[in-house]
Amino acid sequence: PAFRGFQRQFLLGYLPALAADWLQGPLLFQLLQGRGFLRSQIAALYSCGFASNVAFGLVSGLFVDRLGRKKSCVLSSGLCSMSCLLQLSQDFLALAAARGLAGLGTSLLFSSFESWYIHEHLERHDFPAEWIPDTFSRLALWNSGLAVAAGLLAQLLAEGLALGPVAPFLVAVPFLALSGIFAGKNWDENYGKSRPCGKACGEGLRGLTSDPRALLLGLVQALVESILLIFAFLWTPVLEPQGIPLGMAFSGFTAASAAGSALFRRGVAGRLRLQPL
Repeated sequence: PAFRGFQRQFLLGYLPALAADWLQGPLLFQLLQGRGFLRSQIAALYSCGFASNVAFGLVSGLFVDRLGRKKSCVLSSGLCSMSCLLQLSQDFLALAAARGLAGLGTSLLFSSFESWYIHEHLERHDFPAEWIPDTFSRLALWNSGLAVAAGLLAQLLAEGLALGPVAPFLVAVPFLALSGIFAGKNWDENYGKSRPCGKACGEGLRGLTSDPRALLLGLVQALVESILLIFAFLWTPVLEPQGIPLGMAFSGFTAASAAGSALFRRGVAGRLRLQPL
């Protein structure tokens, strides 16, 4: 019972932030196109977000460990909320700042929450490490459902409210506020080991160069992520002229992704005993 209560507390803080993140995905290109920007300008705005995420991702672990993981979770919600509110602007520089803030917030979103949980699970509560996969399995299941629902909800909001494609971004703000307030009031703070940035980066580079498999894995992952980011930019201008509701298409993509993950898990752990490369 103590573990289930702790697990529930983590999910109640993390899932609203994930829901807000998914809400921002389906109609971003349509929103920027509606502001009158050229496709090259939209590509530049997308790149601002990607570059911000990559640049901060190099030091996000060190930043989270020093600032405190709970504070980082709250900061992530604040940065993403500011990004969503800036979508109301029609100024290119303001929207570029919005994408930069979104990149920073997303980098924190996918580093601080889970690192907070693992520390609390092992160090403060002393639960068995074997129980961690149970939490992340539940998280993956809920996250898949939220992704599918977010596409449908974004479409309904854009069509039902007079605000159009910016509506999902504004609706995401209360979810982010709920996540930040819940974490700030109900979670304990924890910190990681404080290490100099240069030393930590040097250890990472030595790890890559000393093990060819780690370098190869990183290159393969980088190529896969590059393909996904290109797809994230191109799918809207390809499907929109066909009259396909973008929110429904987004839900279809996320549902297919969830199905693929489920099939992979069954293939690896089930009777097929497939081995990942």
